Amino acid sequence: MDAQGGPLMNRLDLKTVLGWVPKDSRVLDLGCGDGAFLARLRDERNVIGVGVDIDPVNLIAAVSKGLDVIQEDINDGLYCFTTNRFDVVVLAHALQELTHPHIALERMVDIGDEAIVSFPNFGHWRCRTHLGLSGRMPVSKAMPRSWYDTPNIHFCTVKDFEALCSDLRIDIIERATIAGAAQKWLGKWWPNLFASSAVYRIRRSAH
Repeated sequence: MDAQGGPLMNRLDLKTVLGWVPKDSRVLDLGCGDGAFLARLRDERNVIGVGVDIDPVNLIAAVSKGLDVIQEDINDGLYCFTTNRFDVVVLAHALQELTHPHIALERMVDIGDEAIVSFPNFGHWRCRTHLGLSGRMPVSKAMPRSWYDTPNIHFCTVKDFEALCSDLRIDIIERATIAGAAQKWLGKWWPNLFASSAVYRIRRSAH
């Protein structure tokens, strides 16, 4: 699972994540890919980071950057990590690739004091329009691969994610939306329709 593939430094969701991760914190990066983002967190935020990925090629690339990484399938439940081991657990653009995303979210807020999750919003108006008018699954910058070779198996919308958090008794601390320049304020006020991607800070509810 290469959750952070593509032009990494141009990913607006990762720029948001970078700003949300406290300096000197303990970070678990799930689906870390080749470790490029975790290395950036280490260099710019001075974090103590651990990466998780299932691809041996990615793990070798991450190790070559001097990173601590573990080969683990996120779908197996991350039971090798103890409760509250990390300050922040990051899952960037990989939620939709997981077999049981609800289980992963619950484990993330157990392992970390808080978690940061980003995902492409399938409720975006372009996705709706493309599917409605063409009758075909949309391809976009946020979801660049065709239906037959995409790793995405659980498409969700902003509303879907927030409803799931409510069901799981997970508190939303903060939300950021990614939208085109002309739709930036629309993405803020009507994210389910105008945000192409969303980023959330979440934690286990105290109630």
